[in-house]
Amino acid sequence: MSGPRTRTLQVGALARVEGEGAVRLRVRGRRVTAARLAIYEPPRFFEAFLRGRSYTEPPDLTSRVCGICPVAYQLTACAALEDACGVTVDGPLAALRRLFYCGEWIESQTLHIHLLHAPDFLGAESAIELARRWRGEVESGLRLKQAGNMIVELLGGRAIHPVNARLGGFHRVPSRGELRPLAERLRQALEDAVHTVRWVAGFDFPEAGCDHDLLALAEPGRYAIETGVPTVMPAPRTAGLPPGSRRALPTRSFGVQEFEEHVVESQVPYSTALQSSLDGRRHLTGSLARYAISGRWLSPLAAEAARGAGLGDPHTGAVCRNPFRSIVVRAVEVLYAVEEALRLIEEYEPPPRPYTEVRPRAGTGYGATEAPRGLLYHRYGLAPDGTVTAASLVPPTAQNQAAIEEDLRVLTEERLAAGEAPDDELTALCERAVRNHDPCISCSAHFLDLSVDRGPAGDKA
Repeated sequence: MSGPRTRTLQVGALARVEGEGAVRLRVRGRRVTAARLAIYEPPRFFEAFLRGRSYTEPPDLTSRVCGICPVAYQLTACAALEDACGVTVDGPLAALRRLFYCGEWIESQTLHIHLLHAPDFLGAESAIELARRWRGEVESGLRLKQAGNMIVELLGGRAIHPVNARLGGFHRVPSRGELRPLAERLRQALEDAVHTVRWVAGFDFPEAGCDHDLLALAEPGRYAIETGVPTVMPAPRTAGLPPGSRRALPTRSFGVQEFEEHVVESQVPYSTALQSSLDGRRHLTGSLARYAISGRWLSPLAAEAARGAGLGDPHTGAVCRNPFRSIVVRAVEVLYAVEEALRLIEEYEPPPRPYTEVRPRAGTGYGATEAPRGLLYHRYGLAPDGTVTAASLVPPTAQNQAAIEEDLRVLTEERLAAGEAPDDELTALCERAVRNHDPCISCSAHFLDLSVDRGPAGDKA
């Protein structure tokens, strides 16, 4: 008697993600025996070529890691290097940094929502097709992205790979008059942000849950963006609750300097990117984690939008563990970032100097911020003259790889259990599962090369 059929599903190049990656699933009957997310871009050796550089250089150099989220890398590098040098940036300079980061959240999250993720829910092959069918919504998204770009350009000197940020603050800070036109644009963007939440909330979401531990920064009193303490919310299954539980669970925190004691990287043979585990378990960072851990500190308008979108009341501890609904959480975060940017502009008073002096000293510094895709961590060792002797960068996508692979396995097995699924249907499901987490792998490919290897009837997986 022949055994179950074995087949291999392979997505040669993921479309509508930021970078180059592939998916390979080994299916035996109705069970997934292997699920792999492979990142095949060549290593870029940032940690190696940072060694021997001056301590003033990493903010500009690491911003080149990602053209979509350069602010995240700049400000995380600044935080770690200032920590090594014993400097704290506060007051108006710290507020400007938060405003700078809000700009990146707005433009980056909007890019993913409107151009990369929404086509999955509306049956569009591309953003171009989406724009033909949903012109008003796409134009709204482009206006939002432009508003975010304007913030980054004003504070950073240019919208892509900004150059105005530096250790201790900025090379130049704006006047109140320079921020006034930006506030006018953001007030218009607020309407677009509210509309976006309502729009994406109406999508058809598959039922799904994830039982990964959640990791995000937390800062009591406000939604964590550029500062905070790493905080973990355990998986519902470990707490005796079903995977889809929407109940907030007790959290635990640890210092940024302890990050590498808890988050451990390891190499896998099929990917050029390191994978991470949190205290030996897979974990997820990003919008779902932030909403679960910091949702209680969303603004009233953002919390109201979340409730109206079916996410529950974040002020009373609502948690969303459906990866397909991450697009709604991102839209709520965009709304919050627009509001927060307006508040920071209204309260802004130019500082007496554009930066706080940061003098070199021997030591090790640690920094973490919330990039749009999740918690980003930097560590630098410095010699007495400020020469970088060691560097460690842990991006969110690398941390999320194991969680994405588990989602691929679970979703595919659930579909197979519901009945025979054609290869093209499973391929589309896998692509959606990856794009739920907005992986930033660098720049997008737009075509798929799918190959299916069917083993002999009695093949063992």
